[in-house]
Amino acid sequence: MATNSGSDPGSPDVAFEVVIIGAGLSGINSAYHIQTEAPEPASSSYVILESRSNMGGTWDLFQYPGVRSDSDMFTFGLPWNPWKMDKTMAPGAEISSYLVDSAARFGIDKRIKYQHRVLSARWSSQKSRWILGVEVDGASVQVFEARFLILGTGYYNYDEPLPVHIPGIDNFAGTVIHPQFWPRDFDYADKDIVIIGSGATAVTLLPSLASKASHTTMLQRSPTYIAPVPSTDKIAKLERTILPARLAPRVTRLRRAVRFFGFYWFCKAFPSAAKRLIRQASIKLLPPTIPVDPHFTPRYNPMDQRLCASPDGDFFAALRSGKASVVTDTIEAVTKEEIQLSSGEKLRPDVIITATGLKLRIGGGIQFFIDDKAIEITDRFAWKGFMLQDVPNLAFVTGYYNAAWTLGAEVTGLAVVRLLRQMKDRGVSSAVPRLRPSELNMVPESFFKLSSTYVKDSITVTPRGGTGQWAHRWNYFFDVSRACWGDHSTGLEYH
Repeated sequence: MATNSGSDPGSPDVAFEVVIIGAGLSGINSAYHIQTEAPEPASSSYVILESRSNMGGTWDLFQYPGVRSDSDMFTFGLPWNPWKMDKTMAPGAEISSYLVDSAARFGIDKRIKYQHRVLSARWSSQKSRWILGVEVDGASVQVFEARFLILGTGYYNYDEPLPVHIPGIDNFAGTVIHPQFWPRDFDYADKDIVIIGSGATAVTLLPSLASKASHTTMLQRSPTYIAPVPSTDKIAKLERTILPARLAPRVTRLRRAVRFFGFYWFCKAFPSAAKRLIRQASIKLLPPTIPVDPHFTPRYNPMDQRLCASPDGDFFAALRSGKASVVTDTIEAVTKEEIQLSSGEKLRPDVIITATGLKLRIGGGIQFFIDDKAIEITDRFAWKGFMLQDVPNLAFVTGYYNAAWTLGAEVTGLAVVRLLRQMKDRGVSSAVPRLRPSELNMVPESFFKLSSTYVKDSITVTPRGGTGQWAHRWNYFFDVSRACWGDHSTGLEYH
């Protein structure tokens, strides 16, 4: 368990075998795997450090209208506490409650220290441990020590939105909101709203805002693929009826994962057919006043960017109601009262919402050091998608760019506990990935293989992908088998 070592210089205030940073989905899932599958002493000597006042991560931070999952909850939910509600996609508040329940059910909530922001992490080669500088309650700094460090900090910057140049936006006299920082209790009833953007956030916002606003316009520079999906899974209901209680959610999760990755590879193998399929679905749901071209005809192939889901076609229903519309154009300038478009059209909103993407960041803004040398984790290749080149005893949790985040987090959890067992069996205190001579000239790839503007820039702010052991994850089923039974030593040095 934790030990208190006093406050004398060079000595930690608190020491654990494993420190998990972040109490969102990634951190909670990591904690479950550590306490149930890792060897002692790791399984009983771990803590979660959370910079915010609540658990939940994204689902505690995002409060914009209609916020929900953009993956089905049967794969987005945690396999060790399966999602049992009928909704295929859940509102943010329900996801937050689900995570709180999951943590409490397994005692993970008692391991969380809130208002603990990790400022720095230094690997001590002499001690073979991580030394963490942790700001507590925004005031004092404590020193934590850990044998192994897990980053469950997500993939975007919680404190800053993605910078985007909208000419003249500062001139606008109305309200400008970024969805990431939605003001609580903001009243948008009877307002004329323009959402700038066409990604998942914009697609989620439009039907929610349209229900109360005077009119809501989604202003997009280029269109995205939007697919209507059922809000409930009737087969899941049947599976719960006829299968044993413990088996049913596993079957549902597997079926949904197979279905998703099957559709993904269909899109990759037959892009023209996939385009036609999605296009026809859009045509059936659009009102006569809104043509599919140019508003729903992207320049890229399906799954080159993440597909936006619309539960029961709510996005299209909002368009048919007449209370929402789509404009495909570029912004010439924003003035005090209007948005001037390149086509000459002018929009006169009361509220502008900039749903233009997230600022990607891996590592939560922590300063990392190896002994006294500062390092950038973005300069490192990622070993098997969860460890970093030349960085000992550190794992970072990422999900899939084309599927439910939790599937990738699950792979990381399995891989980490297997590594900890290997280290104990070998009697070593550290493991560090190294490039082999044949890999020194490896060409780096973006960690997230999507063509979205904010994702394409991710190679500068995320670890690098490569080939072989350094290749990015791409297939949940392959990655699970590799994490559990595949080669787990090539490229690792033990000390």
